[in-house]
Amino acid sequence: MTAIDRLVALYQTGGPVIGLLLAMSVTALAIVLAKIAQSVLTRSHRLGEARAAVHAFTAGDIDQATDCVSAARSPAGQLVARAIQGLQKADTDEARLREDLARLGQAQLRRLRGGLRPLELIASLAPLLGLLGTVLGMIDAFQALEQTGTGSDPAVLSAGIWQALSTTAVGLAVAIPAVAAATWLEARVQHLGEEMDSLVTELFTRRPARLDQRAS
Repeated sequence: MTAIDRLVALYQTGGPVIGLLLAMSVTALAIVLAKIAQSVLTRSHRLGEARAAVHAFTAGDIDQATDCVSAARSPAGQLVARAIQGLQKADTDEARLREDLARLGQAQLRRLRGGLRPLELIASLAPLLGLLGTVLGMIDAFQALEQTGTGSDPAVLSAGIWQALSTTAVGLAVAIPAVAAATWLEARVQHLGEEMDSLVTELFTRRPARLDQRAS
């Protein structure tokens, strides 16, 4: 039996609920793959160039710091580049610069969180849909048992029960990976946000002495 035949048999067993759960599983997989592709293409979670720039800047080598993040594609690199550029200007309003950096950082994190809400929704709804399918299946099983007029025939009842429980199994099979993926992706974004905040704070608190004098 091929994979398609198994899916068709599963759909025939669980009905529309199984079809909806399978569609949700495909959607969840597409979201996870899209987020991984986004991370790879934008290098969103690479912090090496940003850390190197901050280290060079705090050591007084502003040119090297600028070179490290001049062509940065990562959110952290772009944020550090904006901060270094602003701190080099003599007329920079530090409070306004911090606000601009905060807005830029939040915008970058929002882009990285895009798609996580639907994934979390799938993770929450899948087991509930599976339970709904089980309840509906159990109702059908007892109705079939009543119509046979055989009383509590174990064969009829057991056949209806395993068909009903199949939707719960599918619901859990969809929900568990979705929960794991959503938690992992959210943790990565949260960690990146913390690292970006730490890097910007280090730039402001450990900037070269000549910039402090010029700012004052």
